[in-house]
Amino acid sequence: MNYKTIFTGALLLSISIQIGAQNKHTGVPPEVSPMPMKPEMTEIWEPEVSVVTPAKTLGDAPSDAIILFDGSSLDQWVSQKDNSQPAPWKIIDNNYFEVVPGSGGISTQMKFGDCQIHIEFSAPDVVEGHSQGRGNSGLFLQNRYELQILDSYNNRTYRNGQAASIYKDHAPLVNAMRSPLEWNSYDIIYTAPRFKADGRLDAKAKITVLHNGVLVQNNVEINGNTYYVGLHNYPSAHGDDVLSLQDHGNKTQFRNIWVRPL
Repeated sequence: MNYKTIFTGALLLSISIQIGAQNKHTGVPPEVSPMPMKPEMTEIWEPEVSVVTPAKTLGDAPSDAIILFDGSSLDQWVSQKDNSQPAPWKIIDNNYFEVVPGSGGISTQMKFGDCQIHIEFSAPDVVEGHSQGRGNSGLFLQNRYELQILDSYNNRTYRNGQAASIYKDHAPLVNAMRSPLEWNSYDIIYTAPRFKADGRLDAKAKITVLHNGVLVQNNVEINGNTYYVGLHNYPSAHGDDVLSLQDHGNKTQFRNIWVRPL
C-alpha cells in the first residue's frame, strides 16, 4: 500500500472539511458554479433606437438635420462683423453662394458643440493666385478651430495649410481635391473640447474628416485655437458656439450645408 498517497488524500479531505466548517461559521457560502448564460441575458431592448430617414442621394440631408443652406436663402447666417445684420454674401442661381471679398466672414445664428457637418465648396472656375491665394476660406468650428478650405488642386503650399488641414495643426492624410470646375465635399464628425469646473482643459477637441469621401483626418486631437501666428492653445473655457466661414479675399463658393447636433 502506498502510504504517501493515503496521507495526501487524508490531508486534502481534512482541508476540505475545515473550509466547509469555516464557511458555515462565517456564513460565506461555498464556491458554486455560475449559472449558464442565455442569449437574452445580454440583449438590450429599451429605449428603442430613434429612427432617422437617410437621404435618397448621397450627401443630402437626413431627416433630423438642420439645414444651413439649401440654395434658397442665407437666413441661417449673419454677418460676422455685425451679427445683427444679414450675411452679406451673394446667392447665385438659387443653387450656391459665394464670398463677397472684403465684406467679412459669416456665422450661423445657431450655436453648436458636438456635431456632424456636411458642406460642399468650390474654388472659382477661373484659376487665380497660387499657394494660399487660391480659393481660400475656412470653416471654423465653435468659431475657433479652422478646417482649411483651399484650392489645393495642382497648387503647392505648406502641408498643414492645404485643403482639409486643421489649419497649422494637422496636415491631411492625403490630398483629395477636385479641379476648380468641380464641387468638393467635407463630411465632418466633431467632438467639442471639455473643460473642468475651474476652467482648465479636460479633453481636447477631436475631428474626423472625409474629403470627397476620402478619410483625411482620423479622429485627431485639435491642439487649440488655430492661429495664423503662434502656437495653438485653449486660452479659456467655452461652451457651444457658432460655425463660421471665412472671407479670405477669394470668391470661394458654397452649397448644400447641413448639421446634426450629436
